[in-house]
Amino acid sequence: MKSSKKIVVIGSNSFSGSDFVDLLLEKGDGQVIGISRSPEKSETYLPYKKRTGANFKFYQMDLNRDMDRLLDFLDSFAPEFLVNFATQSEVAPSWENPEHWFQTNGVALSRLVNHLRRKPYLKRYVHISTPEVYGNSKGLLGDDTPLRPSTPYAVSRAAQDMLFGIYKERFGFPVVTVRSANVYGAHQQLWKIIPRSVLYIKLGKKIPLQGGGIARRSFIHVRDVSEGELAVMEGGQTGAIYHFSTENAQSIREVVGLVCERMGTTLEKAAEDVGDRPGQDSAYLLDTGRSRRELGWKPRVLLDQGIGEVVRWIDSRWNEIRKEPMEYAHRP
Repeated sequence: MKSSKKIVVIGSNSFSGSDFVDLLLEKGDGQVIGISRSPEKSETYLPYKKRTGANFKFYQMDLNRDMDRLLDFLDSFAPEFLVNFATQSEVAPSWENPEHWFQTNGVALSRLVNHLRRKPYLKRYVHISTPEVYGNSKGLLGDDTPLRPSTPYAVSRAAQDMLFGIYKERFGFPVVTVRSANVYGAHQQLWKIIPRSVLYIKLGKKIPLQGGGIARRSFIHVRDVSEGELAVMEGGQTGAIYHFSTENAQSIREVVGLVCERMGTTLEKAAEDVGDRPGQDSAYLLDTGRSRRELGWKPRVLLDQGIGEVVRWIDSRWNEIRKEPMEYAHRP
């Protein structure tokens, strides 16, 4: 017998949000509502759309423009679980219009949380944070590492985390926080480094390596993260912060080199060094001990396997993908 729990996923059109919805529907995990500011995209970007007859409904609502309607809907549906992927994302553009990042990530979110903290129907709020809040920190980052954000985007996300902290302390708000780095996989935004590298190689364009690609990241497959987020939703400790990451940090240069190797070319032929972006943090290495101990979680998808999946996805959808914008276009 399938679960009857009621789940709302805000930001269900996002890369990570759509994979989480797909996992919920794969498991038959209750009544699932997806909410995003944009209309639903095609199956190319929304993997859950391949599941016919699934117990899922989508509503188009914007946190900034439709908050009254969103709050009314939440009160009428009365979800037990809310998982929020919605955020004004991307780091570099936040230097140009920081007020847009603070409007969505600060003002809109604070109104949502202040409303929900009075509602008895909510059992668990899963807050999707980011390791960007740690800034340019050194060594292994635990959930007690001080926040030292180094970009407007990261400052707006750190403000979210601090807001949840005081609402948990003052009102017992049932928040659990997730931080993951660097999530990748099929269906990802085309300007992210792995799909972008595949696209540029197919188009014969040079892959730009910011700062020579020396920044180190721990790339983790989106389904490994979704599995962790589901475990957090079902059994995480209120107020706790859970990290999902691999134990192997590799430079962006090395990762692009793996893409080149997979596609039968070399880094020297396919890439070029360009200037670094402001606020580029040198490395993130997250301590996943709490996730492993309390949730029994561990990553399963190897990087080479995941890169192969991205290549196959782009090849299989090439006629559609080649017509899509390949650069980030900011929307306030």
